Amino acid sequence: MSFCMLSTVEDESILRNIALEPEVINLVDALRQMGVLIEIDESERTAKIKGKKELKGFDIKVIPDRIEAGTFMVLALATGSKINIVNLNVNHIESVLQKLEIAGAKIDILSPDSVLVYPKEDKINPLYIETLEYPGFPTDMQAQFMSLLSIADGESTIVENIFENRFQHAQELARMGACITIHSKTAYVKGVKSLKGAEVFSTDLRASAGLVIAGLMAEGKSIIRNIYHLDRGYDHIEQKLEKIGAKVKRINF
Repeated sequence: MSFCMLSTVEDESILRNIALEPEVINLVDALRQMGVLIEIDESERTAKIKGKKELKGFDIKVIPDRIEAGTFMVLALATGSKINIVNLNVNHIESVLQKLEIAGAKIDILSPDSVLVYPKEDKINPLYIETLEYPGFPTDMQAQFMSLLSIADGESTIVENIFENRFQHAQELARMGACITIHSKTAYVKGVKSLKGAEVFSTDLRASAGLVIAGLMAEGKSIIRNIYHLDRGYDHIEQKLEKIGAKVKRINF
């Protein structure tokens, strides 16, 4: 947002402590095509911006959604399924792939934009996760992994370094039988044998994705409310889930 605001400011501006996620760089590439002069210093996480009063048109390809891809990868391991995910950039989710492999996933990279994910053993291994700025482990995958680790064979630790109060989904997972203890910015997840279907409430976008995964893992029927959060980041997710065999239905109350 700051890059866009400064794109027509002709004096030089400096942004410090900037995010370097692929989505940000994709935006920077578009602004450069429009005539904005942007110099990025990755080591210092700063950007020097000299805008233009009049901007040009641009032609750029929007990058794939790495978080949606990661969500379906977690779903594959969580449900003991084999899922082929296409139209992604493997290089953008290396930290997620690493954690999934430790947790027990087999990941076949079929091409730079296609992977096949499936379990390589009968159990899910516990993990230690710390959310960090890109290219570290993304905070937007924390809730999905918490659902996965709720049935891991052992105790996992998740440290949330990016956003405060982003463990609200833990109490919803507890309704389904998960054993999770929160201390400040750390969640301790003790794996249980299985989750039970329940009525739960989404608290934010990624929490809702984690609850969808939990519902598909659980025994019995689950109802997830407040899914308007989900729609902000996942386009027609129920249709995609149905295509891979999930029993899911959107209900309008």
